Amino acid sequence: MLYALALWLTRFNPHFVVFHYLTLRAILSCLTALLLTIWCGPWTIRFLQKLSFGQVIRKEGPASHQKKSGTPTMGGLLIISAILISTLLWCDLSNRYVWVVGLTTLAYAIIGFLDDYLKIVKKHSDGLIPRYKFLLQSIVALIVGFYLFYTASEPVQLDLFIPFIKTAVIYLGPAFVVLVYFVIVGFGNAVNLTDGLDGLAIFPVVLVAAALGVFIYVTGNIKLASYLYMPYIDGSGELVNIAAAMVGAGLGFLWFNAYPAEVFMGDVGSLALGAALSTMAVIIGQEIVLCIMGGIFVLEAVSVILQVASYKTRKKRIFKMAPIHHHFELKGWAEPRVIVRFWIITFVLVLIGLSALKIR
Repeated sequence: MLYALALWLTRFNPHFVVFHYLTLRAILSCLTALLLTIWCGPWTIRFLQKLSFGQVIRKEGPASHQKKSGTPTMGGLLIISAILISTLLWCDLSNRYVWVVGLTTLAYAIIGFLDDYLKIVKKHSDGLIPRYKFLLQSIVALIVGFYLFYTASEPVQLDLFIPFIKTAVIYLGPAFVVLVYFVIVGFGNAVNLTDGLDGLAIFPVVLVAAALGVFIYVTGNIKLASYLYMPYIDGSGELVNIAAAMVGAGLGFLWFNAYPAEVFMGDVGSLALGAALSTMAVIIGQEIVLCIMGGIFVLEAVSVILQVASYKTRKKRIFKMAPIHHHFELKGWAEPRVIVRFWIITFVLVLIGLSALKIR
């Protein structure tokens, strides 16, 4: 909205042309989301407390977590609202990619909200029935996949790029829809599984979103893309504003979510953030880089899969508890130690992912 206003004001004052630059709007988008989150955070926490939207702690979880019972959850509403408001203010709303990412994020937030609502308000311990939850996620992911496939105007938009190898490009064709499906559903749930300790998920989301924003900026700039032997996807650069908004909203939420947390994001936040990251990644063809940079999320998801598979086939557990962050807790690591070490690992993985820009 403000971007459109700036375009109109350029007719009367050429100085407003500065708002055409993606870099400036990305900074403003980040700051807007950050300030909105910090400003509305205390009010949101009080509101959630008033509604008795307190976290329900599983009895089979680590004993140290029982004291967190009743801590306000569904704070993801604050994160997603800040991201969407910043998107509406600073993005070019005529860009189709902006709507794809925005609507996918909103759809997954609604699915997460239904799950949280049933757990907390309706006291259904499992929340939304898993098969229905998976079905809804699948429908959204498939809609995104088919839309991107049928609206692709160039083959490059359906390519899978292998990092670190200049000429390694795989044209997927219709298989692109399958890839989109697995990346969005898989990564959305991976972030959700990681959100089990104070600040454990949100800061890696911030790091990955910031790095992904760099890839988006390069992919949307024909000169930089050519120089770095990266794909150029016309219009994708506008998504850097959404990535920046995620960074700002994530940092703002971390202000309240850092150990000991005053609020949790809930499924409404974690599912939506995972969907936003994965949707942007599939648009710019950097699905593998996303999995590298978000390696912690992948590890958490894989640990759950391995644990379930092992128990069903051998009646033995591989880890003391899954997801894997609980395994380290039960090994004696203090919660802050688990959190910070996972942050450090994510930082290293993000640097490795960013190196793919030049090592080709």
